[in-house]
Amino acid sequence: MNISLYEKDFNLWLELTIQQLESHEFSVLDTINLIEELKDLGKAEKNALESNLMILLAHLLKLKVQADAPETMKHSWYNSVIEHRKRIKKQLSKMPSLQPYLPKILEDSYTDGKDIAIKEAKLASFGVRIPDESEYPHLCPFTIEEILDDEFYG
Repeated sequence: MNISLYEKDFNLWLELTIQQLESHEFSVLDTINLIEELKDLGKAEKNALESNLMILLAHLLKLKVQADAPETMKHSWYNSVIEHRKRIKKQLSKMPSLQPYLPKILEDSYTDGKDIAIKEAKLASFGVRIPDESEYPHLCPFTIEEILDDEFYG
């Protein structure tokens, strides 16, 4: 079995591929693996956006449903909202073509974020009220505009 450079030493394969592109040596390019890597790069960016949106929604939801939680708990949720909103906005500014992807992932990200919020709420202690699952809206209660609004906290 002949193991390709791609399989044997990815970093060396990458350096060689860059050299071949810079030298316009297109006929010797490993196009099959190059195409796969480019596809994976696009998937990674979408996965990062979805992950940040999920965490942002989880903490917006916690701020909405657990408004009666102690300020010390809410403080970390506010910080998380700020951080993940910043990550999303930065990614969208670098890759504006991902903007139309947001509405497509909103409901799935909300479902995952809601699941996180519910599970984390069940871990509450020290007399903190644990909300009933029915208190969490079935559908995302936030618009994309609210989600991206630096002044919005649920």
